[in-house]
Amino acid sequence: MLLSAPRFFWSAALALGAWVFVAARAAESVAAVPRMLPDLAYLAPDRAEKLDLYLPVAPAKGKLSPAVVWIHGGGWTGGVKTENRAKEICTTLAAAGYVAVSVDYKLGDRAWPTNLHDCKNAVRFLRAHAATYQIDPDRIAVAGGSAGGHLALMVGFTGDQPEFEPAGAATPYPGVSSQVRAVIDLYGPVNLLTRQEVDEKGTPTGKFRPAGPAKVFGTDDPTAPVYRRASPVTHVTKNAPPVLILHGRIDTTVDRAQSEELAGVLQRHGVPHEIVMVEGAGHTFDFQTWNKKPLSRDLRPVALAFLAKHLGR
Repeated sequence: MLLSAPRFFWSAALALGAWVFVAARAAESVAAVPRMLPDLAYLAPDRAEKLDLYLPVAPAKGKLSPAVVWIHGGGWTGGVKTENRAKEICTTLAAAGYVAVSVDYKLGDRAWPTNLHDCKNAVRFLRAHAATYQIDPDRIAVAGGSAGGHLALMVGFTGDQPEFEPAGAATPYPGVSSQVRAVIDLYGPVNLLTRQEVDEKGTPTGKFRPAGPAKVFGTDDPTAPVYRRASPVTHVTKNAPPVLILHGRIDTTVDRAQSEELAGVLQRHGVPHEIVMVEGAGHTFDFQTWNKKPLSRDLRPVALAFLAKHLGR
């Protein structure tokens, strides 16, 4: 039977409308996927380390995005910018409208303080390329996990302190500020003089644990001045940026007392901060998972609310 013209017209129109709707949603979904530009140079020409840049959906013309530097962990001797944790966190940030970078930096023998300088150069990179990537240079944060959390805190607490700033041939961005507006610390060592051994449940035992590989800091003497200078708590002042601290309750790598100590120091100086102890989680979690299992609490809303509060959207 032939369809009457009106009936055929409306059937075709509905089918076409449904197809357009599905196509539009598909296009929207594709457009919402953050873009990643890998292996961009951000250090001096003789340095092999690079960074990966995660870009959000293109903001409206004239609209500037806040930005976050992510610093991987690995005990100051290992780790890479392409770790799964970095991908999950940077993708989460970019999907929420932030420009994010994941950086490689100097590791191993006598890496300190070049590793800190490298992370500060990543902040400077964002400011130097703000116009290219539509970044608001006044709204930059830093985040990191484990050794990366330590370096993120050092970046935040020593912003523009000359003795901790890369200078001369060590930076392609002379005169560019490395200050940040906020810090997210995931289970980073905060006081290299008070780290403790823990039992199998992550409970600190009170027994001193060496700060880290001696080769990184150039000495195995725990009383050497470098260990105090490299401890973030040493540099907290009332002007320190706000800090979000995330730590697993059963962490057996960095004792949870480190994060509790940091929270206490921030409290004494009147620095805005939040601390979240994640039940059932050990070391090296991202915002959603630990040990390939979902966290007891999704940390994406926590981190994004913190950044929105201190950086805006």
